[in-house]
Amino acid sequence: MGYETLYMPDHFDDQPGVISTLMAAAGATTKLRIGSLVFDNDYRHPVVLAKEVATLDVLSGGRLDFGLGAGWQTDDYERSGIQFDPPGTRIERLQEAVQVIKGLFAPGKFSFAGKHYMVKELDGHPKPVQQPHPPFLLGGGGRRMLSFAAREADIVHVNFNLSEGHVTPKLTRTGTAAATDEKVKWVRQAAGDRFDQIELGMTTFFASVTDDRDSIAEAMAPRLELEPREILDIPHLLIGTVDQIAEDLVARRERFGVSHIVVPGGMADALAPVVERLTGR
Repeated sequence: MGYETLYMPDHFDDQPGVISTLMAAAGATTKLRIGSLVFDNDYRHPVVLAKEVATLDVLSGGRLDFGLGAGWQTDDYERSGIQFDPPGTRIERLQEAVQVIKGLFAPGKFSFAGKHYMVKELDGHPKPVQQPHPPFLLGGGGRRMLSFAAREADIVHVNFNLSEGHVTPKLTRTGTAAATDEKVKWVRQAAGDRFDQIELGMTTFFASVTDDRDSIAEAMAPRLELEPREILDIPHLLIGTVDQIAEDLVARRERFGVSHIVVPGGMADALAPVVERLTGR
């Protein structure tokens, strides 16, 4: 259908396991890239995750995108009993984990002494096929996370601010077009000279192929405490005909610079004509 990559989230609900599912997809295909969107850093020690990710990259023939995040969904932590630390602690731990994983992907032995992790003379094995490492996908909705992503990632996803820990109208309002403009500025400022090397992206959390986009926007607006026009402008939503959605995606690329768009798996068939329109495949 023209899609480039299959991504899997990392939650404790009724989804299958991330690593085995990605490997199954890679084994069943020859060109499709696979990726995590995103591994929760708190669920696996970075030494363990580095080995699993490098193995996925080797067994897929270098087709992996590596997404990693600090964790945000409180339900996952509460139900699993994993401690849900304050955002600053989780982000600090993620920053150390990225250093550890990149170190283990590099040639030779690696040591690290941080606040959260300690690694002694460990030579990561296997090494990933993609060198110096698979593309790192990092992102967020707050300035600290986006600035970190701008410095360390190959793909930076501009997201809602997830500090609420669950979906609320307040969280949704952090994803408006105006808020996204500001987030892109943060990324540009933090990235400096490497900004042109970054691919900006975002996830589409709701999509509807319809001839009556206005009615859907009007129905959603009260629940999200926004105006219908604001609903249609939220870059994380795709609502309209194939033509309208294609036009919106082009306009968002021109406005925000985003070119890496993730759509809901359940909408893959309905959005395939949009993909064909924009990729020429």
